[in-house]
Order: sequence, then structure tokens, then C-alpha cells
Amino acid sequence: MAGLAFDPGSNPDVGLLHDINGLARSAPAWFDRVMEFVGEYGIMLALVLVALWCWWSVRRRGTEEESVSALAALVWAPLAAGVALLVNIPIRGFVERPRPFRDHEGLEVLVDGKTDFSFVSDHATMAMALGVGLFVAHRRFGLAAIALALAEGFCRVYMGVHYPTDVIGGFALGTAVTLLFAPLALGLLTPLVSAVARSGRAGWLVRSRRAAADDRDPERDWEPQPHETLDLAEPRQEAGPGEKGLAA
Repeated sequence: MAGLAFDPGSNPDVGLLHDINGLARSAPAWFDRVMEFVGEYGIMLALVLVALWCWWSVRRRGTEEESVSALAALVWAPLAAGVALLVNIPIRGFVERPRPFRDHEGLEVLVDGKTDFSFVSDHATMAMALGVGLFVAHRRFGLAAIALALAEGFCRVYMGVHYPTDVIGGFALGTAVTLLFAPLALGLLTPLVSAVARSGRAGWLVRSRRAAADDRDPERDWEPQPHETLDLAEPRQEAGPGEKGLAA
């Protein structure tokens, strides 16, 4: 299976690898250091921050049911990334594709010490699994996370540690695992998150205290009562002098 890599002229995958990685050779050294950090750690950290921002947002807005559903999907996102990485272990062992810098000279490798197989990219798999999981929880945050995952894939090729098809395979694996197992995972996680939401001490993890107070606001269930008229006593009129005579 190592024969996935051919000469740049006959294999578009290798040609695209050289085109993207060639940017690193012409870039300043400081920019390569930035890309090394971003591709190895920075984007994954950004995905964690997006997930935290999503959690902070969904627990403060919408109904309690919407918060429970979103939080269940949000919990599934990192779990899906972990499952996808486990699925990738036998795939890597079966394909046994060497890292591109082992088969192709002239690459600018920004990260040393990569001795495992190349297909598929763990970073791309994990990033896309998180992105798709966040999209299930909240579309706006999910789109931002998917954009970060795409940037992660570009960085892995730029750094010279993966072929473009390694990245594409990682995107496909992360997406497939997240979506295929989502119905089962959400079916198990939603009751659990709902139970946490109803608990006194941990409920704030699912629903902010202010939002929970709004849910319990009696004004939300207030219904106007039927209009009641108030019977006022008519003022007593005193009889005039003539009327007194007639009365007598």
C-alpha cells in the first residue's frame, strides 16, 4: 500500500504536495515557526475555545429543550473525535503509507520525529470530527469550526508531514464517524444531559441560572383574567325644599 505515492508528474497528489509545501521554502523562517505551532497545536486549541464559546452561548439562549439538545451534541463532538482516532488505528496499519518526506526529497519538513504512517491524518480527522459535531450542536459555531478544520488540513500539507489525500481521508473519516454514530450517541446523551439540567447543583452546566429563572418566571404562564366590573354605589341625592314639602 506504500505505492500510493508516485512521481509528481504522474500523481496529482504528490504534485499538490510540492506546490503547497513549496510555500514553506519561500516563506520567512518566523512564518514557518508560526505555521508549525498553528498546525500542531494552535488550531486544535482554537477548536476547544470555539466549543467552549458554543457551550456558553447555548446554555443562555433558547428554551431548556433546545439547550439540552445542543449540549448533548456538544458533548458528542469530542467523543466522536476520540472514536474516529480509534477507527484510524487499523486503517493506518492496513494502508501503511510512509510519510511524504520519506519517499520524496526536497520537502521542507517543519516538524521532526514523525515516524508513524501517514494515511489518514489524525489531526485532520480529529479537527473535522469536532467541526461536524459542533455543526450538529449549533450551525454558526459549527461553520467556524469546520473552517478551522480545513485550515488544519492545509497546515499539515504545508508542514510536509502529510499528502493532500491523507488530509481528505481524515476529513471523510471524521465526518463519517460523527454523523453515522450521532443518532445512537444523542439518544444516549440527551437523557443524561436532561437529568443534569434538572439537578440542583450541576444544572448550570446545561442551563444558566438566569435562563433557568426565566423559565420559572410566572409571568410567562400568566393569562389575563375575565374583565370584572366594580359596582360603585351611586351618590345619594338630597331632596330640595320643594321636594321635602311634597314628601310631607
